Amino acid sequence: MSLLSSVAAAAEFEPVKFDLSALPAYEPQQPAIGTLRLHGTPVDDLVGLLAREFKSKQKQVRLDTYLINTSQALAGLVTGIADVGIMGHRAWHTSLVAFERTYGYPVTEIKFAKGSYNDPRGSSPGVVFFVHKSNPLSGLTLEQIDGIFGTQRTGAWQGTKWSSAAARGPEKNIRTWGQLGLTGKWADTPIRLYGTDVTLSNWAKLIEQVAFQGSTKWNPALNENPRADISFRARDQEIVQGVQDDPSAIGFMFQRVVDAHGPDLKVLPIAADSAAKFVVPSAQSFFDGSYPFSNGVYLYVNRKPGESLPSNEKEFLRFVLSQDGQRVIADNRLFIPLSAAEAQAELRKLD
Repeated sequence: MSLLSSVAAAAEFEPVKFDLSALPAYEPQQPAIGTLRLHGTPVDDLVGLLAREFKSKQKQVRLDTYLINTSQALAGLVTGIADVGIMGHRAWHTSLVAFERTYGYPVTEIKFAKGSYNDPRGSSPGVVFFVHKSNPLSGLTLEQIDGIFGTQRTGAWQGTKWSSAAARGPEKNIRTWGQLGLTGKWADTPIRLYGTDVTLSNWAKLIEQVAFQGSTKWNPALNENPRADISFRARDQEIVQGVQDDPSAIGFMFQRVVDAHGPDLKVLPIAADSAAKFVVPSAQSFFDGSYPFSNGVYLYVNRKPGESLPSNEKEFLRFVLSQDGQRVIADNRLFIPLSAAEAQAELRKLD
């Protein structure tokens, strides 16, 4: 796609209007006074909009931001120079360990929004799985995704604790299309895999958490395309092209890349298990939480067990999780807002 056609596509994009009426409006419970320090991923525009709206409700507070990269979120909390950390993905294992070794208890994680679906202005997009349109496969379960992209393991990290609950043997590996129920010429055809790099990757981590039960062990046959640097974004198209050129392949990437470069691809619905409903990825299924591979974006705070958060932090989190805060997020289009049920679940972590 040329630059001009890309611009035209972005201009023609119609963002989804999310129904936030079930979310409660923000009502201050305590005064927020002084400075609230927020460190982490560079989403200055969104944070600025949230800060302005929060200050309209809490006039005696100001936000002091240091939004350089995601590593500063937990680093700021560990060193005590930040009150709130913001990340476009879940904190890495090493950061969680560093926090626990410093304070003796886990960091408190609050999901405040979800990554985009196919919005050209979006960030932290969720993952979709796709095959060539000639492939008869109609959908995948989480166990099948684990079987295709994962491999045998002795266990996995659950937060900072090692657990053998996720252990599985090689008999659950899926390496041919016949193991997914395809017959005829497909039965003995090996599955070729395409996806992003799996070393400190937001999207690999999402698959590890949702499908691999926390394991980081991948099928070594995966064709990895690194996107650790902004200059590598053209590699996203290579993942899509790899599956377009090979009917025996499967890949994972973002919906907006498939939309732009994958006319011969079929995006697959996903089910939690063989008895569950298959869910098609869409802006609505990302919003309502029914599609399992929508990404999360997170706020982290240092809350000692049994103690309340300081009023500045608690009120800011209450605001972000309210209809007022989620409306700012929806209008900004960088992320997808939370549903009322999801916001309520996160609010319970504050009490």
